[in-house]
Amino acid sequence: MTSSNQPLAPGSDEDREQTLAERSENRSSPPRSEAFKRFMSQGWAPAPDRAPERSAVAEAGRRRREALFAAFPGERLVIPAGPLKVRSNDTDYRFRPHSAFAHLTGLGVDHEPDAVLVLEPLEDDAAGAPRHEATLYFRPLAGRDTEQFYADPRYGEFWVGPQPTLGEIESEYGLSCHDLSELEVAVTKNAGNQALGGTRVRLVREVDLNVDALVDTSRYNTGVDLEESDALDARLAEALSELRLVKDELEVENLRRSIASTAVGFENIVRSLPRAVGHRRGERVVETAFFAAARTEGNDVGYETIAACGNNATVLHWIRNNGAVVPGELLLVDAGVEDDTLYTADITRTLPVDGRFTEVQKRVYDAVLAAADAAFAAAVPGNRFRDVHAAAVRSLAESLDGWGLLPVSVEEAVSDQGGQHRRWMPHGTSHHLGLDVHDCAQAKRELYIDGVIEPGMVFTIEPGLYFKEDDLAIPEEYRGIGIRIEDDVLITAEGPENMSSALPRTTEEVEAWMEGLR
Repeated sequence: MTSSNQPLAPGSDEDREQTLAERSENRSSPPRSEAFKRFMSQGWAPAPDRAPERSAVAEAGRRRREALFAAFPGERLVIPAGPLKVRSNDTDYRFRPHSAFAHLTGLGVDHEPDAVLVLEPLEDDAAGAPRHEATLYFRPLAGRDTEQFYADPRYGEFWVGPQPTLGEIESEYGLSCHDLSELEVAVTKNAGNQALGGTRVRLVREVDLNVDALVDTSRYNTGVDLEESDALDARLAEALSELRLVKDELEVENLRRSIASTAVGFENIVRSLPRAVGHRRGERVVETAFFAAARTEGNDVGYETIAACGNNATVLHWIRNNGAVVPGELLLVDAGVEDDTLYTADITRTLPVDGRFTEVQKRVYDAVLAAADAAFAAAVPGNRFRDVHAAAVRSLAESLDGWGLLPVSVEEAVSDQGGQHRRWMPHGTSHHLGLDVHDCAQAKRELYIDGVIEPGMVFTIEPGLYFKEDDLAIPEEYRGIGIRIEDDVLITAEGPENMSSALPRTTEEVEAWMEGLR
């Protein structure tokens, strides 16, 4: 990174007190002279003509938008991508749009900060069906003759590279595109109470605070009840989650790519173990070995990698990854590559650091694997989503009971009045997977936890057992062992497909795989 992301150019400061905003320029001299501005606006080759082909996601995006606006006839729907987010001072995180925006447009990667998708209601068609027009409000490419080209370190092409033009986005994604400067009129025109002839506006909130303020001000000025509007906005967020419960073919393809890239990352991990064992923070060695695959094969990691050795594996959300990797102990890695389309895998494997499971480790591992297999057997169309978890925890409770660890019967433990098994398996067995690692999280309970499993759903199966080293309710031989096995599952008409089956699951397969890679 350059020492400053302010433009390096000649100039002189005015003899006056600097504002706070101007003080970020202290490390360099931003352009001020007219001579420099004239020089920077000349001598550039013309931007290449680009006529992109229509993206495969364009048609999928249209179908998704149609399914959404059918639920909200006659209403204006506002879905922001979100702004850049400051990491520290004047440096930003890599941009990632909000998942609802990505799903409805097909846009991803890093070229649409501040963009907003607006679904505008139109008159019903001849058959009386509701219609909407989708328009993307987008910051267009600044011309080479503008100051922004070289003077804006956040959006200028000189600093961040070229951005697509409005016309290129229209051609590639099949969306009508307008300059972002037109957004305020588009969002506020005729907005108001439907009973009084106004257009109701629903917004995906807390994505872009500027858009929140724009919509809230419009509501206040037109006498719309703000508390009632919050509930309406919440229903939009709910519908957007529910729209992703069943994946289309393109989404499944995206997930297959992210899962294949994740398998590459796990191979990197096994090859890195000798170096990890020799490093004081070996878990970081493991984490970075996976991250290399995430950035070379995909866009990024889909979530913070868990690389947990020994007792750290009993900490469910261990992301410090600053511990040692010790021979004889188990290494639990929960990681996923986010594809360039922003769909992410989510896979966990528990590996013996030195390539061989001990007898006790194998016993616990096999119990977790049996629970996973029981969950797979329950993950069939027509069953309820909750049945998958119920099958897994019953299997685990039976293993715990067989080892003499449960203080009550299996039936009592798995009952609503019991739950004693949750001391060692405290989390759910499954969650939907897609653009978010915990996808569809705002869907109604009756469509998620209590929902019927359908072909096209993609979710995880991830039982585990976690025996903390200070847990005096278990024999010492179990303490400090944490094991989870997690696979990504596509539901088909014939039953579940293990999309992550390229990675070994049994202890014998894991040992042979590790030996082959090392």
